[in-house]
Amino acid sequence: MIIDATVGRQLMQDLGEGNFLLLDIRHPYEYETGHIPGAVLLDNDDILAGKGEEILPKEKDFPIIIYCRSGVRTKSSAKNLAERGYTKVYDMGGILDWPFKVTR
Repeated sequence: MIIDATVGRQLMQDLGEGNFLLLDIRHPYEYETGHIPGAVLLDNDDILAGKGEEILPKEKDFPIIIYCRSGVRTKSSAKNLAERGYTKVYDMGGILDWPFKVTR
């Protein structure tokens, strides 16, 4: 499901801390320049290679919210996660569209 930053922020507030996984799927050097608070890094390349089991939730219906820089990489990662059986994947696009606080 594609959502924008405002909807994503509201979804995170509604679900509550610990009840969703916020994935930053950019490269490590991008993550280090700033990321959304609470985001966990899992590179898009690793997702597409079938990696990340140690980070991804065991429950396939656990909400996963993903973002990258501009929203291009989220499409392939969202599709891959859905193919792996995850049923609640939210594509929040890019951090460039995130008007809220960023951790640096």
